[in-house]
Amino acid sequence: MKTAHLSPGHAVRLLPGGADFFPSLIETIDTSQTEVRLETYIFNFDATGESVAYALIRAAQRGVSVMVMVDGIGTPPLADLWEKRFDAARVQWHRFLPLGWLGVVLPLRWRRLHRKLCVVDGLHAFCGGINVIDDCIDLNYGALSSPRFDFAVKVTGPLVKEVHSTLEQFWRHVKLGQQMERLQWKLLGHTFKQALNQKALSQKTNASQNTKAKRAHSAVWAALVLRDNLFHRSSIERTYRKAIGEAREEVLIASAYFLPGRKLRHALIHAAQRGVRVRLLLQGRYEYFLQLHGARMVYSALLEAGVEIYEYTAGYLHAKVAVVDGHWATVGSSNLDPLSMLLAQEANVVVEDVAFAQALQASILLALNQQSLRVDPEGYKNRAWHARFLDLLALGLVRSVLFLTGSRY
Repeated sequence: MKTAHLSPGHAVRLLPGGADFFPSLIETIDTSQTEVRLETYIFNFDATGESVAYALIRAAQRGVSVMVMVDGIGTPPLADLWEKRFDAARVQWHRFLPLGWLGVVLPLRWRRLHRKLCVVDGLHAFCGGINVIDDCIDLNYGALSSPRFDFAVKVTGPLVKEVHSTLEQFWRHVKLGQQMERLQWKLLGHTFKQALNQKALSQKTNASQNTKAKRAHSAVWAALVLRDNLFHRSSIERTYRKAIGEAREEVLIASAYFLPGRKLRHALIHAAQRGVRVRLLLQGRYEYFLQLHGARMVYSALLEAGVEIYEYTAGYLHAKVAVVDGHWATVGSSNLDPLSMLLAQEANVVVEDVAFAQALQASILLALNQQSLRVDPEGYKNRAWHARFLDLLALGLVRSVLFLTGSRY
């Protein structure tokens, strides 16, 4: 099974939540000298988002090349004020595949940029699940009573070069698609716009990366694992399955959106059956219909195999992390659901290091033991008929979406 290629020489810092992530990100941007590249699904101009935006402007005003790529659904068009500020400072801003009127009916435009990556001067990289939005603000529900449970990492070492290359190639790829789209409008009109736009987005670019990554004096082994719609369609899932398949003592996963495919479900079941303690920390508060009820449809087989399932109730769970046997860990943007695994651009960092893994493990276990409720297998079997109906409806909707996209899961 081809999975992540781990290499030594990294320093990896765990950043639990926005309280740790944003000060570190802003401080690093403020020390930038040549280049800042940032990708995120959501860039919300609340107080937190504005603090990041102003850091980007300060960098650009110093002559640093600043490029920001956001998702066209997760992030709305820039307000006029911020467009003027970014233009004046020469911050380059681009929205990936805004849905538009065509996107609603054309599944090929359902692909999303869900990665949360940043690279500064080719020396420092950030990766995780944290969007540029205040931890206590939700775009649908407003102010939250407690911050989202989420993680990111800051990395120095060889994989920074990979992050830079990834962001650089995607930027060129999307900008090429944008140029081709404009040409299509002029030459062929509305009818053939989507077909040629897809062709443009499918072209492979051969961008080079000249900035040398600074090698940290550390023995931490780490790897960048990507998920895209071209060369890395199942890399992140395979990495999870390999780690679970090699587990001997414990598998600990926190996933905000959990609807794993057949192979990943079987990996979890087989691990539990051979005596590995498998614990899942999943969303316990209603945020989205498919998120909550879709996940509950797969509980049955997992519970029967001895997998322990906990639902996080203290706030909204947004983490996408795992620890295996106290030495292998991953932090990233990829949930274990069809959108992440089949349609979205995703990025995870895998770390092989006892100290890092145990720090992440401690954070997950604290939430699991003190801020969650364990799902009782008997109670799950005897849940009300209307709950069963909602779970089944959610699963049916997910399968319908996958059918329309031509995906198998």
